[in-house]
Amino acid sequence: MTPPSGVVLLTDRLVARDGLDRVVVGAVAGGVRWVVLREKDLPRAERAALAVDLRAILADVGGTLVVAGPDPLGGDAVHLPAAGPYPPPTHSLVGRSCHDETELNRLTTEHYATVSPVWPTKTKPGYGPPLDIAGLGSLVRASPVPLLALGGVETPEQVTACVQAGAIGVAVLGVLMRATDPAETAANLTSAFQEAVTPKLSKPGAESARSPRRGLRPTVPTQGSSLTARSGLPPHLWPPIPDGGPCGRVAA
Repeated sequence: MTPPSGVVLLTDRLVARDGLDRVVVGAVAGGVRWVVLREKDLPRAERAALAVDLRAILADVGGTLVVAGPDPLGGDAVHLPAAGPYPPPTHSLVGRSCHDETELNRLTTEHYATVSPVWPTKTKPGYGPPLDIAGLGSLVRASPVPLLALGGVETPEQVTACVQAGAIGVAVLGVLMRATDPAETAANLTSAFQEAVTPKLSKPGAESARSPRRGLRPTVPTQGSSLTARSGLPPHLWPPIPDGGPCGRVAA
């Protein structure tokens, strides 16, 4: 199972504006494909029932539910706190919350980690100090696993900055849980992510676009561009166009 990427939704039914299930439906409609179920205060039976409901919503789009804590509630993907357990359980996907390089150095078989808070967060006011983008980039370079940026991510510009710092995605809570239109908010954030990880086509003779961050395989737009133009060769080195025009068909 691949690590979460893009826009990852963390749940909090207590702040969900219009019911948790409706927020998740809207987020999925806006492009979210990863949801982390928190709600740790619920009895296990109620939490497991909620997991079933959320998995059903995600199943239609091939999404994945990750459960916070060591119990996957019938699935095989968990997200663990920094405090433990150690060693991590042997599920198909295991993530962990980290906040500094010391905690990252404790990782063993985890597949990914979140690092937080990147910015001050309304969900946990006073929690920090914030890493800011420079701190996020430093942890990305030090980490043995791919990182999701968490904490205070609310705008497309912040999503772009996190990806440019090396994060494979962003984990968000309040901006979607409190959104009046979760689908539109999610679409704006996921669009920023896709744009940030998609290499731009270079003009003839220009330096090739920066390669995407590790762990991501973005789609490269090719419509309307030629292989020659995308190769980066200067115009005077392009091969001649066959007789018959730019489509390469020889005239009869």
